Amino acid sequence: VLLVVYVGYVGLGAGVLQALERPAEVQAAQHLLQQHWELLANHTCLQGPALQRLIEGIIQAYKSGITLQGNTTSLGRWDFSGSFFFAISAITTIGYGNLSPSTAAGRIFCIVFALFGIPLNLVILNEIGQLMLLGVQHCAHHLEEVFHWQKKASLLIKTCALVTGLLLFLLLPPLLFSDKEGWSYEEGFYYSFITLSTIGFGDYVIGMNPDHTYPVWYKNVISLWILFGMAWLALVIKFCINFLE
Repeated sequence: VLLVVYVGYVGLGAGVLQALERPAEVQAAQHLLQQHWELLANHTCLQGPALQRLIEGIIQAYKSGITLQGNTTSLGRWDFSGSFFFAISAITTIGYGNLSPSTAAGRIFCIVFALFGIPLNLVILNEIGQLMLLGVQHCAHHLEEVFHWQKKASLLIKTCALVTGLLLFLLLPPLLFSDKEGWSYEEGFYYSFITLSTIGFGDYVIGMNPDHTYPVWYKNVISLWILFGMAWLALVIKFCINFLE
């Protein structure tokens, strides 16, 4: 029965997503083809195969973190802060997919690094989660002693912890992303949940816009936000699992 519910839930999600996203996909494809043919019609010196090779080269370069800026190219995704953020996304299993090692040595190191880093990350997340849980329990116990509450204290503290976590990890960060990335609040909230839940689609990633100048602390603060936010969301998901079971 549980398997049937699971498959049905996934099937329902697939149907809704197809209904919502398929028309936009078709429209985007038609618009791209129109632009392609207009470019060839207005610039008869261009040849179709050469233009196709240029487009493929641009796409491949973009995947490597290189973009054209006039007569120059932008680099910087593999500086220390960018590499540090990639390392975090690797061992947390977020795996945005917008950046990946292009050398054989880098791929081999990434395998070894993740092999030991993922268990280490899980241990750290578990410890942070336990500390958060102990803090909640300690506050509840203190309220019980001061106000002689019993179940009310535990419920109140858990509610406060949930609301505080929502503010710190899901509701307030989009404001920072709106300021630094130029995203809308909805896009920032979407990125926050997709990141902390380790889904990591990669359609939105911080610090990747070559037209923006980012402060040095930006990616480091976001890395800490990811670590503590994942621990908090893991506790919420654990509660949801217990509820479902």
